[in-house]
Amino acid sequence: MRHVFVASALVLALSACASQSTPPAKPAAAPAPAAAAKAPQCWNGDASAFQDVGTKATISGVAVSCKATSDGKSAQWMGAGH
Repeated sequence: MRHVFVASALVLALSACASQSTPPAKPAAAPAPAAAAKAPQCWNGDASAFQDVGTKATISGVAVSCKATSDGKSAQWMGAGH
């Protein structure tokens, strides 16, 4: 019988601790304005670096130039003849 009372007291204490509400958090600060969009670049694996649009390079023996894609969001290497 004593164990029942101890167990119920323990359950009551644990449920009381678990149901305590935390104080409301402070409102989040306004997000910082978005940074200016970066200009698209091409990755040059031979140089292990990004290259700006308009850069001409020879990658693995092929003459290429970095050109922006039609949507302007990224860039890709195009053969020098394009």
